[in-house]
Amino acid sequence: MKKGEEQEAGKKEFIEALKILETELGDKPYFGGDSFGYVDISLITFYSWFQAYEKFGNINIESESPKLVAWGKRCMEKESVSKSLPDSEKIVGYVAEFRKNNLGSE
Repeated sequence: MKKGEEQEAGKKEFIEALKILETELGDKPYFGGDSFGYVDISLITFYSWFQAYEKFGNINIESESPKLVAWGKRCMEKESVSKSLPDSEKIVGYVAEFRKNNLGSE
């Protein structure tokens, strides 16, 4: 919701955090190695928000962290995960409505 330099600094910090996660993931399919583990369970909830971050933060997460996006897609192939998380489109709609009601934009 910030503008100008604050927004750019926030985007930079967010991208740095994604890169750290991507480094920790390495070449493994999951943070738990070959199996979906506790760290994956904790982090997959953020994957549903990627589309909203991209739209409202003007960030291309896939180009910045392709391994992390591939990990998220792999996790979403698990029925238990895909049925548990909110739809990304619904989150984008929620954020748009929130911005409209609280910021007078969008």
